[in-house]
Amino acid sequence: MKIERELMRGAGPVAVLKLLNRREMYGYELVETLAERTDGALAMGQSTLYPMLYNLEAQGFVEGYWKEAGTKGADGSRDRKYYRLTDKGKTRLAEDSKQWEAVIRAMKALGVASLAIPRVSLVSVSSALRIGANP
Repeated sequence: MKIERELMRGAGPVAVLKLLNRREMYGYELVETLAERTDGALAMGQSTLYPMLYNLEAQGFVEGYWKEAGTKGADGSRDRKYYRLTDKGKTRLAEDSKQWEAVIRAMKALGVASLAIPRVSLVSVSSALRIGANP
């Protein structure tokens, strides 16, 4: 299930910040990891991700840097722009995580979200965002 655009505006940035809290990543790697870790619920194309990254960078939540690929070979290796979370981004992630947990508790109280909902739900999205270790 893919998340609708309006909800993705809130979920997308916090998901990206959470992934970058685990380790530095380049754009396409973020796209693939978001889709894989959330069973497609937070899947987004590069045309959605890169403007989001530029916005997060402009706000000081992430910083990008270029990493040389070394020898450019037949495998298509090339320089990549990696992103990492800043201290300001870590603070923002902590604040956003608390807000998402409050929203999830409220939705559960209303019966909108429950543990009985299939794996891809607000509950599992929240869990995916809170997990700090590799799956």
